[in-house]
Amino acid sequence: MKKSTSFEKNLENIDEIISNLENGNLSLEESIKEYEKAMKYIQTAKEILDTAEGKLLKISKDDDQIKMENFMEDENA
Repeated sequence: MKKSTSFEKNLENIDEIISNLENGNLSLEESIKEYEKAMKYIQTAKEILDTAEGKLLKISKDDDQIKMENFMEDENA
């Protein structure tokens, strides 16, 4: 599983796997393999979200000056 895959593509892959699992035409072994693939896509999507969250910037107005600070700094303060 490539980490360069977009968040949206990971969601598409997960949706496709869910559809395959829900249609009931897979054997138990195939279902388990599909489930494992879905979990990898979910982990990759989570990593993409975590990276994006770390990059978010908060713009706040302070004494008529606009300053930019890391979004995550406020939550840890």
